[in-house]
Amino acid sequence: MDFVRYFHNLVRGAAPFFRFVIIRLKTGDNGYEVIILKKYTTLIFTWGFILAVLISNIISFIGDGRRLDELRNSVLRLHILADSDSERDQELKLMVRDELLSRSGELFSGAENLQDAEALAEENLALIENIAEETLRKNGCNDSVRAVLTNMNFDERVYGDITMPAGEYRALRVEIGSAQGHNWWCVMYPPLCIPAACFVEDDKQTEEELFSDEERDIMYHPKKYRVRFAIWDKIKSILS
Repeated sequence: MDFVRYFHNLVRGAAPFFRFVIIRLKTGDNGYEVIILKKYTTLIFTWGFILAVLISNIISFIGDGRRLDELRNSVLRLHILADSDSERDQELKLMVRDELLSRSGELFSGAENLQDAEALAEENLALIENIAEETLRKNGCNDSVRAVLTNMNFDERVYGDITMPAGEYRALRVEIGSAQGHNWWCVMYPPLCIPAACFVEDDKQTEEELFSDEERDIMYHPKKYRVRFAIWDKIKSILS
């Protein structure tokens, strides 16, 4: 009996901190019993479930955001600007594109990551300009070419079966002449883009070798991630 009263007083003292629990004593044939009435059990379990789902989604959201950042930090984009929007200048732009993409293996030989690719691109900027200018000269154009490494914001772009998410990337920017014409974008490293007649396809073998399953899922199912990536970027911009 003393124990029951002690327990009863102890729980009553803690009651303000656990308002969902009601304690009362009942006298039975076999002495005192403590009855705990959990009036809000259903509510507690409901909120517990909601909290668990919320935490799970937050963890998933952060994981996807980090994978997006890893993807952006593993590729070097290629951005080529034509001298003008004339049909001839646009054709020349694509000729330069095809030549640079066909020689990407030579330009980035030995690169194992974006940092290696950037270092090689920096080393070979003059060579890249020469390759582009030689292509122009062979086709009767005397425009100069300027190649630079820079940070650029890219819109979402589709290459063959894959989609590169929008966002800021490191880019090799190639400017032909006055660079006032429409531009062209792709991925220079890893060498994902393969010239194919009037369009560019993605290199399946390179894609499988150099990107994780999670990164490939991002590139193959962009709609699934579009909203959460926009939110991720917004949160990062607010916190930065």
